[in-house]
Amino acid sequence: MATVNAAVLREFGGALQVEQIELDPPGRGEIVVQIEAAGVCHSDLHYLQGDLQCPLPVVPGHEGAGRVVQLGEGVSGDIAVGDRVALLWRPNCGRCANCVAGKPIMCEFGPVQARSGGLLDGTTRMSVDGERVHHLLGVSCFSERVVVPERSVVRVPDDIPAAVAAIAGCAVITGFGVVRNVIGACLGEPLVVLGAGGVGLAAVMGAKLAGANPLIVIDVDEAKLQLAAELGATITIDVRDGDIVEQVLSHVPDGVLWAIEAIGRPETLNSAFRMLKPGGTAVAVGLGRVGQTVDVPINELVQRQKRVIGSLYGSSIPQLDLPVIFELYRSGQLPLDRLIGDTYPLDRIDDAFAALKAGAVGRSIIDPSTIQGVP
Repeated sequence: MATVNAAVLREFGGALQVEQIELDPPGRGEIVVQIEAAGVCHSDLHYLQGDLQCPLPVVPGHEGAGRVVQLGEGVSGDIAVGDRVALLWRPNCGRCANCVAGKPIMCEFGPVQARSGGLLDGTTRMSVDGERVHHLLGVSCFSERVVVPERSVVRVPDDIPAAVAAIAGCAVITGFGVVRNVIGACLGEPLVVLGAGGVGLAAVMGAKLAGANPLIVIDVDEAKLQLAAELGATITIDVRDGDIVEQVLSHVPDGVLWAIEAIGRPETLNSAFRMLKPGGTAVAVGLGRVGQTVDVPINELVQRQKRVIGSLYGSSIPQLDLPVIFELYRSGQLPLDRLIGDTYPLDRIDDAFAALKAGAVGRSIIDPSTIQGVP
């Protein structure tokens, strides 16, 4: 049993506390990963605030990358000690009906980890003075080391920076993936992205590569809109300048074919629906509070044949999509470094979340190996 530093949440709405936790050895089919970088995501914030529920106490963090330092029994041999890996918060067993049908993001084991606060068998590998501590989505990367299923990692080439690998495993694969896997070819088609956070900006990069035109980005933050323009947006719209549907229709009077909602708010998803042209599709990507709903006018849905669909994790196959993302980054076609903001030591994690709530541009990164910047 190893002792490591980790950020622990003990009550919703409370502060994260850095504690020393005991990490059990890996079980069958599991590995231990030394975390090199962990992204600060809005979904983590939802859990911290209690908008999304998980068992407590818990070590949050679901967007991370690191190096394999130990293997449990029964590991397949595809992963070795020393390999660099990106962590996945939706593992896939490869055997259930959804996995066999080519929809591994809907694997039956994903909800098991989310509900139980454990790994694939529903049990945890962390404790403090005999008290079990839960995993968040089977990852919990706000920790120096984690135990995860082998099925929850994808190998990362050595020349990919740790922070890039971390955000690729969540924000990037979600935003880029929704264009690659849901929208597909959209050359010359009008497309809107609502929200210029990490996921939204990754969608902008994907839509630019796919040839969407005009490519419209909506946000309330001027700096984020400027970055969106630098990454490929042809039109940017500031929410503070008036009704966003009217603003979009002033540029594209017939409406847009695709609208990606990357915020998770009922009002913005409703706006996404209203700005569609006949036959258009609004793709909901952002998560909201448990129980939130959105109003959709039935007659407009039917008579104009509009659609509202959801996409989890970019509807991706991570083992196929992440290598593509890494290669596009290498070639300069996905400038993912532009998405990365400040790096914080583990014991300043609350500062990182405060920056997120304040609208910081760029994905904040936690380095769990440092305390106040001292290794």
